[in-house]
Amino acid sequence: MASFPDFLNDSSMQDGPGAKVALPRAGFVTLSLLMAVFSIAAVVLNATVIVVTLRHKQLRQPLNFALVNLAVSDLGITLTGSVPSVVTNAVGYYIMGRLGCVLEGFCVALFGITALCTVALIAVERLFVVCKPLGTITFQTRHAAAGLAVSWLWSLIWNTPPLFGWGSYQLEGVGTSCGPDWQSRDLQNVSYIICYFSLCFAVPFVIIVVSYSWLLYTLRQVARVGGCAAARAESKVAWMVVMMVLAFLVSWMPYAALALTVVFNPDVQLAVLVKVLPIYMAKSSTVYNPLIYIYMNKQFQRYAVPLLMCGRDPWPSEDEVSDLQTVVTPLNNKISPE
Repeated sequence: MASFPDFLNDSSMQDGPGAKVALPRAGFVTLSLLMAVFSIAAVVLNATVIVVTLRHKQLRQPLNFALVNLAVSDLGITLTGSVPSVVTNAVGYYIMGRLGCVLEGFCVALFGITALCTVALIAVERLFVVCKPLGTITFQTRHAAAGLAVSWLWSLIWNTPPLFGWGSYQLEGVGTSCGPDWQSRDLQNVSYIICYFSLCFAVPFVIIVVSYSWLLYTLRQVARVGGCAAARAESKVAWMVVMMVLAFLVSWMPYAALALTVVFNPDVQLAVLVKVLPIYMAKSSTVYNPLIYIYMNKQFQRYAVPLLMCGRDPWPSEDEVSDLQTVVTPLNNKISPE
């Protein structure tokens, strides 16, 4: 196993998911322009989520802390992955050298896994608020803080090994961005990739699926026995987070599928679009969450829109109860035993 910083001596700069492919100059320019648009939008929208939440006390709730952490992660992906892609695609090749490749791969992976863990934390938060799986124990600010700390620590633990030789970061796609090396047949690299996928993707994904299956079942039971007011209040938040989860998975699942394909069949021949689109779909995910949040949360919308519009509010509305307020009465109490 290599020692730090021996990873900088690897000058092969091999590609990650899919071999380096020829792309016409117009293709590189198109990728650069698309990433520029997504980067600007992601910076503005995620910065808005952070600033608005920090400025208004009524938005400082456990769920919102997780949403701010998600915005920080998305902003990190944008600044360390999307913005460099604008430059490298504009020139048509990777210009930041081996050190730049390792730093980009590490940072994007760190922020990406933290974002996925944060989405899983949001799912657990909704489970505790709505379903009360542990009875009187409620999800509070200290629980949110602990969950966010675990998300960052977990991501850091599993993205650091390539810096010390267990796994590596290499060029991917058309050779203008970097990520984990999915293609190497080296035993150390394969073992790392298997652990990485199992613990950093499969585990959060299972948590999300289990939490939301339980949540949606509970909401359906509450609505069936007549707890419609409580169910509607929590359903708004539940569906907002479901949309965020779906947006995240739709953005990242093609990249995960591409990487797994290359892991199990490194010599596979794929079309250029199949090699390139999943990488940039994953990087575009940083725009969707704040858009969903601003659109589906009316209270947050009242604060965010004037900030984005330089003080003007094109949709003035009367004060209304926050969509993100927790329903005080446990929904499980409304489900009478049959």
